[in-house]
Amino acid sequence: MEYLTILQNLKKGIYHPIYLLQGEEPYYIDVLSDFIEDHVLTDAEKGFNQTVFYGKDSDPINIAESSMRFPMMASKQVIVVKEAQSLSKIELLASYAEKPLESTILVLAYKYKTLDARSKLVKAIKKNGVVFTSKKLYENQVPGWIDTYLKEHNYSITPQAAQLLTAYLGSELGKIANELNKLVIAVKDTNRITPEHIELNIGVSKDFNLLELQNALGEKNVLKANKIINYFGSNATLNPMQKTVAGLYFYFSKLFTYHFLKDKSERSVAAELRVHPFFAKEYVAAAKRYSPTKLYEIMGILREYDMKSKGFNSSTMVDTADLQKEMIYKILH
Repeated sequence: MEYLTILQNLKKGIYHPIYLLQGEEPYYIDVLSDFIEDHVLTDAEKGFNQTVFYGKDSDPINIAESSMRFPMMASKQVIVVKEAQSLSKIELLASYAEKPLESTILVLAYKYKTLDARSKLVKAIKKNGVVFTSKKLYENQVPGWIDTYLKEHNYSITPQAAQLLTAYLGSELGKIANELNKLVIAVKDTNRITPEHIELNIGVSKDFNLLELQNALGEKNVLKANKIINYFGSNATLNPMQKTVAGLYFYFSKLFTYHFLKDKSERSVAAELRVHPFFAKEYVAAAKRYSPTKLYEIMGILREYDMKSKGFNSSTMVDTADLQKEMIYKILH
């Protein structure tokens, strides 16, 4: 079952006796399990009818026995198993899952991995409850997720700002949601978030960041690229070299792919390279400045300096700031 369907059903009071919330992305698992924990029972009912187990400190027999109890002075009881991936012999819950108590809502928050879909436990939950698998987003999907999240809070965001947040925060949705919640509270003069708001409230420079470095290299703007990489070198904690290399590899690999697209229209480029249509024109212009041969060379340079930044084929005395300057020089020349 899809995340939004489950959440909408919960809001309507449509409950199932057992939920398996599993997968690599913990954000959705937390939202669903927290909603059940916070909203199914009233505060008065929770005292006798809500129990939280932690996988590492629990056993499935005890959880099953608790699930078979009837609620006291309430129509439901809620049992949440947090960190269920640490629950030893979780498959022993299969017997309960085959005949769950309708007055119990059992939630298994199984993070960062999934159970075998062929197992008796998963088959029983699919038959009698809900199985939700939370997949981690690719980085190119994150700006769209940010846009949707803010729309739900009656805010919007510029494409540049969404890309800036993604470049800085990565694809960990829980972390992104926390920062967006802070922004929504902090931004009072408008309901549209810009790079300036992010710089002021989160501390990411709107001029000296990975996105701007990519743009400078795409334009072959030597002065701008060197200014940014010098800033990175003097602020190494906020701009680790490995993150810079990974971001640039991702960027240049897209430019390389462009050269082999049959349809090079901006619309096709946006779809094939999985970039926001707003930036498609910039990718097209940048790709035309670099031949496929040069781009292949650049990806080799990035692999080389990734290894050097980790201490391979490089003296441990070499400063990462110097390595980055050298790397940018080779990319541009």
